[in-house]
Amino acid sequence: MRWMRAAGRALLVGAVVLAGYAGFGPGADASLAAEGRGPLTLVTAGDLTDYLSPLLDDWNDGHPDERVSLVELPDSADETRAQMISELRSGRDRFDVLNIDVAWTSEFAAAGWISPLERDRFPLDAFLRPVVDTATFDGRLYAVPYVTNAGLLYYRKDILEQEGEQPPRTWAELVRQARTIAPKYGLDGYAGQFLPYEGLTVNVTEAVQSAGGSILRDDGARVTVDSDAARTGLRFLADGVRDGWISREALGYKEEESRQAFQDGRLLFLRNWPYVYADAGAPGSKVAGRFGAVPLPGPDGPGTSVLGGSNLAVSSHARHPASAADLISYLTSERVQRKVLTEGSLPPVRAALYEDPELIRAYPYLPTLRQSVLSAVPRPKSPRYDQVSLAVQAVAQDVMAQRQTPEQATARLARELGPLSRKG
Repeated sequence: MRWMRAAGRALLVGAVVLAGYAGFGPGADASLAAEGRGPLTLVTAGDLTDYLSPLLDDWNDGHPDERVSLVELPDSADETRAQMISELRSGRDRFDVLNIDVAWTSEFAAAGWISPLERDRFPLDAFLRPVVDTATFDGRLYAVPYVTNAGLLYYRKDILEQEGEQPPRTWAELVRQARTIAPKYGLDGYAGQFLPYEGLTVNVTEAVQSAGGSILRDDGARVTVDSDAARTGLRFLADGVRDGWISREALGYKEEESRQAFQDGRLLFLRNWPYVYADAGAPGSKVAGRFGAVPLPGPDGPGTSVLGGSNLAVSSHARHPASAADLISYLTSERVQRKVLTEGSLPPVRAALYEDPELIRAYPYLPTLRQSVLSAVPRPKSPRYDQVSLAVQAVAQDVMAQRQTPEQATARLARELGPLSRKG
């Protein structure tokens, strides 16, 4: 993910963890500890834009007895998750607040690694409605949304205008334009993130949900993937490869490979996250000023994106849970959320920011992103989400490589997910 820092921070992480673990200094007021207050450690994946440290400096200036130390883990989502889980399983209290991928909330909550939170402690009504659902499990709030994300369809505005076409709103329009217009300009038709990794799970989930289907329901208790709707979603992707409007090269794309292909002028359409807008419009991009972004299409109209982003949770071993909750309130306040967008280039969770005229002038994709977030849904919720995702990736890879039919794939996936469901 774009917001993750490159690896190679082991010495820095160790030093910061020790600093955060030192606890109260000699002159600290020990009574704060009895109230659940004191120094904190915030652990997160790497901060690519270096926006987070200044935000924490502001907090530290105003809370000298509750200073926050920042721990940045490597850029790999899998490695970040593994390092967090290793610490949480150990029972050690080095981490107080965790910045976790929205897909991990159910797993961490079910394992008892994060503590439930009081809903009325946070202004959840001020957030974009769907993002709150990513922070819940079994009907309880276990985290607070911090940043969000939703997929967008990027398109070559200059080419569609030259052809007298509007950007596609349905799969049929997308397929027609990708098959007939792209070859005229020497372009590939469409790409997403189709390498077998978390991005493929996202793309498949979006296709299934856009067709009206689902993979799991009831917080992972029920497997629902063996359906006509799920087969329709898988067939959309498989047919794209078979018919050539999804190139076989795209089967090796992650976020950055697909962004580069679009930015280099090799794609007519791209499904990707909002960060692409700034990069594709930057000086040196071959498509700067020549592209647009719209919500993802679906079978009969706008489709359904998967919600991305991250949530802030309090470790069940947190030394100072009251201070931890206050830090989460600070990081999700409207003032700080504005900086999350303007200084971190990350989509905020506060609804009012998407209607701010000044921000819309600076970030013209905000209304489109708001529309996409409001119609988006979380990835399948499951205490064993990592295994669910791996199963989806393996099956989807076989379908897109034409090794299995959608009918065979949904039946196989239902069998493999059965033991992973909460009733399995």
